[in-house]
Amino acid sequence: MTRIGSPEEISAHLYRYDHVAEKLKGIENWSQDQLLHYRNDGYLAVEHVLNESEIEAAKAALHELIFVDAKGAQIQFTKPSSELKTDEERELAVRKVSEFVEIEERLKRIAYHPAVLAVVQDILGDEPRLVQDMALLKPPHGGGEKPWHQDMAYGNLAYEKAVVGVWIALDEAALDNGCMHVIPGSQADGATPHYAVRDWQICDSHVAVEKDIAVPLLPGGVLFFHGLLKHGTPYNLSPKKRRALQFHYVGKSVPKLTPKEYKRFFTNEMTGAEC
Repeated sequence: MTRIGSPEEISAHLYRYDHVAEKLKGIENWSQDQLLHYRNDGYLAVEHVLNESEIEAAKAALHELIFVDAKGAQIQFTKPSSELKTDEERELAVRKVSEFVEIEERLKRIAYHPAVLAVVQDILGDEPRLVQDMALLKPPHGGGEKPWHQDMAYGNLAYEKAVVGVWIALDEAALDNGCMHVIPGSQADGATPHYAVRDWQICDSHVAVEKDIAVPLLPGGVLFFHGLLKHGTPYNLSPKKRRALQFHYVGKSVPKLTPKEYKRFFTNEMTGAEC
């Protein structure tokens, strides 16, 4: 595989933009047909889940955590915070905000949104337990890529049964500003070794880019996806913001994988594989 490196090259070669996912128009239309679609393809996208008031409240809450008082939430910057002299510099450097559900009521209401939890429970067949909360930010003109990966390859999400990811667009997530991309049905491949390259990721040469489906969403749209679904998001090279919330849920009764099982499934330690 030809070595690629620049944001433009990565976005052009590792993602495609001509195949776009079909989306359900409103979560009230969820049915057993949609559950079957999720089982087969590993994901389902639904527009118009959050209303405008909920979207604006979430954005205001994130702004306050970043610029006013983090209240104990974790904020990940792409450069040392001591180098960030202005609000604009600070905003452009924020990659992720996490661990906010118990300290920010507006975001907690979204994490426990009754309509969202009803779908998650239908997928899990068990009472959902929230195991991760975060906001993923791609600022304009260079918001970073999240390379192709499986969420359960991150040890804190490695459970004995699949987690369900819930990705919620707060801004329009479009083809030009880093919307989600998925490989339909790839959850059926099982656990795939990950490598520390640009991130903890699937080796670029092991990604079936030809099968990539882009999932653009309007503000308030939601992507439900299987914890083993291969997915990623390209750089945001546009002048637009792309803010999203992401939550992970697991069945209330499901235990975590042991460290040995995790290594066997998700790392090259047991396989000798190389990237």
